Amino acid sequence: MIADSADRTIRHRTPDSGVDSGPVAKQQSPDVATAIDATLPQTQCTRCGYPDCRSYAEAIAGHSAPINRCPPGGQFTIQRLALLLDTTALELDPEYGSEAPRQVAVIDEQWCIGCTLCIQACPVDAIVGAAKRMHTVVEAWCNGCELCLAPCPVDCILLEPPRSGPDNPKQWLQQRAGSMRERYQRRQQRSLLKPRNRKALDRRQRRERIAQALARERSRRSLVSPKPGSPQ
Repeated sequence: MIADSADRTIRHRTPDSGVDSGPVAKQQSPDVATAIDATLPQTQCTRCGYPDCRSYAEAIAGHSAPINRCPPGGQFTIQRLALLLDTTALELDPEYGSEAPRQVAVIDEQWCIGCTLCIQACPVDAIVGAAKRMHTVVEAWCNGCELCLAPCPVDCILLEPPRSGPDNPKQWLQQRAGSMRERYQRRQQRSLLKPRNRKALDRRQRRERIAQALARERSRRSLVSPKPGSPQ
């Protein structure tokens, strides 16, 4: 059992916090972090306060984070982590979100301006498209992380219940978590292979490109959307 094999690192816990109250372990076994990571839903949503699921797993293994900061995993994941680490199953910390049915991103293609910001934000490459071209979400690849919502300058991305596939944390962990981890890792590996001297558009160029796209979109909407009070 993981708790037994990592006894020197998982001990002196505080029951009401789930965080180690004793000295930080000298060396945290990577096997413990890997086992914790395998228990997380692999949405890479950052809602736990860490950049990805692996980082959160390492924080839990290193006693610097409690086990109740994963809204996508919900109480099911918390209970599995508690069993894995032989610790107390806490309630989900509301500061990091609430448990809810799984949803997936859907792009209203009529209003998409092709800015590619959502493509850049997606941690699992679930959004396909090109600059100045319509984007779309491949539902089977979407993990519902919501990271694409904020960057969209025209608010054309919605969250909807999935048409197929798992809709609760238990089914998700059993059916999709492993493949989502692999997709995320492949994306990370590709980013490391990019030439170091390759520069992205600077902020000024990016703002200009988005401003131009927004101007085109406003012009298009003025043609297809009648003004209030005008004849239909």
